[in-house]
Amino acid sequence: MWFAPKEKGQGLVEYALILVLVAIVVIVTLLVLGPIIGNVFSDINSSLTSFSGG
Repeated sequence: MWFAPKEKGQGLVEYALILVLVAIVVIVTLLVLGPIIGNVFSDINSSLTSFSGG
């Protein structure tokens, strides 16, 4: 019974660490794939512009 608050606090710390890890993975993924995705949308936009005769 005396150790319940410590375990609850430990669980919160573990959840916080998991959230930080997920945030880091998302940020790194966006930094790596961001320019590639931007180029794809730019190519699509230029294709649509040339297709419509503009």
